[in-house]
Amino acid sequence: MKNLLYAILSGFLLALAWPTYGFPLLIFFAFVPVLYAEFNLRNFSTKHTGLKILGHAYLTFFIWNLITTYWLYYSTLFGAAFAILVNSLLMALVFLLYHIVAKRTNFKGAAAFLISIWIVFEKLHLNWEFSWPWLNLGNVFAVSHNWVQWYEYTGAFGGTLWILLVNIAVYKSVVLYREYHDKAILWRGLIKAGVFIAVPIAISYVLLSYYSESTKTLEAVILQPNIDPYSEKYRVSDTSIGELLMELSAENVTENTAILVAPETVFASGTVLPGFQRSEAAFAGRQIVDRYPGINFLSGISFYDRFSDPGRVAKQTNQLGPSDWYNDYNSAFMMNGESLPQLYHKSKLVVGVENFPYQSILKPILGDIMIDLGGTVAMKTTQEERSVFELNNNSSTAPIICYESVYGEYVTGYVRNGANFLTIITNDAWWSDTQGHKQHLNYAKLRAIETRRSIVRSANTGISAFINEKGDILQTLGYEEQGSIRGEITLNDTQTFYVKHGDYIARIAHFLALFLFLFAVVPFKKIVKR
Repeated sequence: MKNLLYAILSGFLLALAWPTYGFPLLIFFAFVPVLYAEFNLRNFSTKHTGLKILGHAYLTFFIWNLITTYWLYYSTLFGAAFAILVNSLLMALVFLLYHIVAKRTNFKGAAAFLISIWIVFEKLHLNWEFSWPWLNLGNVFAVSHNWVQWYEYTGAFGGTLWILLVNIAVYKSVVLYREYHDKAILWRGLIKAGVFIAVPIAISYVLLSYYSESTKTLEAVILQPNIDPYSEKYRVSDTSIGELLMELSAENVTENTAILVAPETVFASGTVLPGFQRSEAAFAGRQIVDRYPGINFLSGISFYDRFSDPGRVAKQTNQLGPSDWYNDYNSAFMMNGESLPQLYHKSKLVVGVENFPYQSILKPILGDIMIDLGGTVAMKTTQEERSVFELNNNSSTAPIICYESVYGEYVTGYVRNGANFLTIITNDAWWSDTQGHKQHLNYAKLRAIETRRSIVRSANTGISAFINEKGDILQTLGYEEQGSIRGEITLNDTQTFYVKHGDYIARIAHFLALFLFLFAVVPFKKIVKR
């Protein structure tokens, strides 16, 4: 019974540490109870030990996932159930792997394996088709971003490494106290944990005090139309949207405004991609550019491209009937008075909403279950290149669409391609006024630190914001407010260590996890010389 309570305690500690309502210090102790439960079961349970550990770990991670991401329900019931149940199981399986190795090796080897395999799991969640990195541990410092200014060197995986190291140090002290019953062990353990927590925070504040933002700036205006996606968005014509954006821009655009940003798929009627130049969205863009000479207008748009040529059919193509296919896009475009429109297609897709993972394998088994349960209506078509939009003032921006802003190394691709600042366009209204949109906003702060790029963030129903290179939110337009805000952002040309080297911590973890696992589970015969 005690082990069950330990598992429950870990689940609540993980949840209570999470942004934006949580206390991040709790994350440094959150794994200790479930690790202690595993220790007890491994050493004192005689039957079905692995199954028991899997069950206890599942309970821990189910509580964490449920409390922190329940808001997915507002978008899709199936998506919420799938994300919570399956992600909890994946986390529990990672913990079970740790148990398998811990039975066969010493404490140091098991601890190193746990750190490595957890980082490998988080890296997997950034890249496979069931991608869901929302609860990657490094994201926990999104509100307390001043603690992790060194993310410009490590990325969010540095946070994951830090968290797991402290948890293991505390767990070791608990186990040693159990063996020797000496309170001095606990005190030394707490002091050591305090040092492990305090030193990286102190380094972060030193970096913060010495960091100077770029002196090159431009003026930007963010539009927040506040269109309800459930009752209005797909019933309002693109012509009406263009008129609304024109009205909102008049509130804050000046002769110095360099870029005007509207949110994700604000032009939602479905524009034919090859006919974009003749579309209502393009007409609206030209009206804005004509009214404000010198401005760059960046907006989200929904595209499709219908065709009958079987030679154009690709993995993400949707079929309507015999010899009748179409590609569906969640895209961004930018227009100015000096060049042709620039386009970018969203390439990190929301599982079950914008893509059907491993469709060739799962569709024959599941059929149209994802459509039937409110999931994918059409597969979105993506692009390989992290294209940047070039403004007419010799600066460039990253056209990041919604969910893409959660992916650290992915965002660095825009910066390596020349982005001087980041633009995030999103529609977080699907999650209603819950922690979902608040977490999404705060995760963007981590991207600012990792790349040392200012961020212009336009959200359909909010929260729109300007974020500086240090991750500070400078100005916001609140949730469910309609309007616009104007701000000054910096333009940075330098590349951080993380931008240049990406998720090197995860790459090291892959090799270490494989080595430790093979060392622990594969029997090696000693070679005896005769």
